[in-house]
Amino acid sequence: MPLVPANQPQLIRSCQKDEFYQNNLTNNANELVHTFAGSRRWLQCRKEIELLSDLTYYVLTTLSGYQTLGEEYVSIIQVDPSKRRIPSRMRRTALIFFHTFVPYLMDKVLICVENELEAEAPQNSQHQTSRTWNPLSRVRFWIQRAVGILTESQRKSLIPLVFALQQGITLLYRLHVAVFYISGAFYHIGKRAAGVSYLRVGNVSGDDPRISNGYRLLGALSLLQLGVTLTLQFNNLKQRQRARQEWKQHRNLLPSRQVSESTSRSSRCILCLEERRNTTSTPCGHLFCWECITEWCNTKTECPLCREKFQPHRLVYLRSYK
Repeated sequence: MPLVPANQPQLIRSCQKDEFYQNNLTNNANELVHTFAGSRRWLQCRKEIELLSDLTYYVLTTLSGYQTLGEEYVSIIQVDPSKRRIPSRMRRTALIFFHTFVPYLMDKVLICVENELEAEAPQNSQHQTSRTWNPLSRVRFWIQRAVGILTESQRKSLIPLVFALQQGITLLYRLHVAVFYISGAFYHIGKRAAGVSYLRVGNVSGDDPRISNGYRLLGALSLLQLGVTLTLQFNNLKQRQRARQEWKQHRNLLPSRQVSESTSRSSRCILCLEERRNTTSTPCGHLFCWECITEWCNTKTECPLCREKFQPHRLVYLRSYK
């Protein structure tokens, strides 16, 4: 029976079908844990429930040597890089690890690093780690010990780097999907890392060229959109650096005593406790320095006063505001 590579529509439909069944399995597991363990315990282990549900799905299908329900739905099979054999058990294990464990571990580690960098006294949490154990307790302990030796200024300088890394991972996923639209292979990064591709069985008639051309056009547009996003973020970073330099120059113009005496409380920024420079308004109407509120939004997308949630692009710079 002739076998040809699976095309983009088949891979996307297969992924959507697998996600449908994985979501059903996760929802059932969430209801079970919520019923027997309570809301508090369920909220603490939602990510672990999702991980275990995905592992259960892939262990019963991929690791056992069977097709997933999505692969069976569109009649495709996994093959190794030779395109002649099904993946070995070791390769299938690597696929499951890259597809499920790696995103979970990266998310947990980055959140843990961010929380420790923002903590007032990270060294005090070591005793709590030694009393309560979870699968990432040892990693959390190492992170706490590493962050504990940093100075306050070093921790503040690392927070934007963690945020940039989180954004970079999101952009990497978008780039990978755009490349998939163009090349037609490896819809998931985990399958690219494990070297697992797909062949279709059954209907092996030639593809309509318009379909592949349409996906290539979509991939090109996705790359263009990604380039525009990177350009805007780079320009935003340059504007923040320029505003930071102007802000520092303004702070150095007058002694702090003279500034505090000549400035009324209504014109002060509550974040730096000095006269507002480059006044900026949040959607809720509170006023801050441009430098202060943008630095704040690097870690928390909420108003420092009323805690109203908002996206940083909704900040309004009030030009010539006194």
